[in-house]
Amino acid sequence: MKKDWEIKKLGDICETGSGGTPLKGHKEYYENGTIPWLRSGEVCKKDICESELFITETGLKKSSAKLFPINTVLVAMYGATAGQTGILRFQSTTNQAVCGILPNSKLVPEFIYYFFLSYKDKLIAQAVGGAQPNISQEKICNSPIPVPPLEEQKRIVKILDKKFAQLETIKTNAQTNLQNAKDLLFAELTKTFSNETWSKMTLQEVCTRKITDGTHQTPKYCTKEEGGFPFISSKDVTKEYIDWSNIKYIVPELHEELHKRIAPQKNDVLLAKNGTTGVAAIVEDDRIFDIYVTLAVLRPNQEIINPRYLLAIVNSPLCKKQFDAHLKGSGVPNLHLEEIQKIIIPVSPLNEQKKLISKIEVLKEKIHSLQEIYTKQIANCNELKQAYLQKAFEGEL
Repeated sequence: MKKDWEIKKLGDICETGSGGTPLKGHKEYYENGTIPWLRSGEVCKKDICESELFITETGLKKSSAKLFPINTVLVAMYGATAGQTGILRFQSTTNQAVCGILPNSKLVPEFIYYFFLSYKDKLIAQAVGGAQPNISQEKICNSPIPVPPLEEQKRIVKILDKKFAQLETIKTNAQTNLQNAKDLLFAELTKTFSNETWSKMTLQEVCTRKITDGTHQTPKYCTKEEGGFPFISSKDVTKEYIDWSNIKYIVPELHEELHKRIAPQKNDVLLAKNGTTGVAAIVEDDRIFDIYVTLAVLRPNQEIINPRYLLAIVNSPLCKKQFDAHLKGSGVPNLHLEEIQKIIIPVSPLNEQKKLISKIEVLKEKIHSLQEIYTKQIANCNELKQAYLQKAFEGEL
């Protein structure tokens, strides 16, 4: 830290305040309102220039809401958006989940904004409430902020503005390229499986046994060391593969009972019925395990369909579209077995299927490589932003 920089508690040099919510049961507090009213979820970017909701003069007077001036720095205090910050570019009120840091002559608003970007993780670490973190106005006021001379603050802000703009351009381009790679795979798979000369069959017709699901019983868990058997659900199924890294184990007695009903075997395709709905993986080996009701088992008739071909078609946009059309339930949508059994798929001649699979694998590998590059670029941009912020508030920018 530079010698001429003081470190002070934010509350010692800035006035702060939080908003309020007019009672929802009073229509006169909201109807035809003209006063902007922000919620914490709207504190999500540097320049906050509009609000989705409005309150009336009566709503303002009859609640703890207060009108914050232009250039107030806002910090979200509750829930998923806790710690997010932005600068108010118009007069507005907020709800109680937002802390407003009022402008003054000692700190440039943009300097405060960048400080809280750099301090976000430390602020959230002080939050209470677990799944819904709660940052108090007091903790924001106690934040130790460096106070360099105003000209130095302006210089730092100018550099950070330029660097962040450059990184945002790179990040946006990488995100566009990442989406283009996904779209390319989608288009190629759609084209591959659109051959009108191929046979059309249901998923049930290409399986050697009736498509069924795993146990509906509440599993009794134990550890692997206690003789437990691997037990997987839809959360363990990714596209193509089963993720064995974080599975649970069930007691031997339950395993014996479940294995009589359905014993997954090598080359079976496991389809997620809910959770990661419509995503399928293949059983790669002969290991013994059991499955939950969230998974359906498709056992391919290898005289008709290659297991890898079945996996590819089930994970293709063609099946995804059909699965989405048959989802049931309002809370957690799921696929019913009878709907899965009736899904129509194109089946190419068996001697062509291996060639098609090889073509698809090569394409997926190339696109996966591109996706890794663009994902890394996005991560690098985020890391560089943090590096610039760290240097800025250590006086090294």
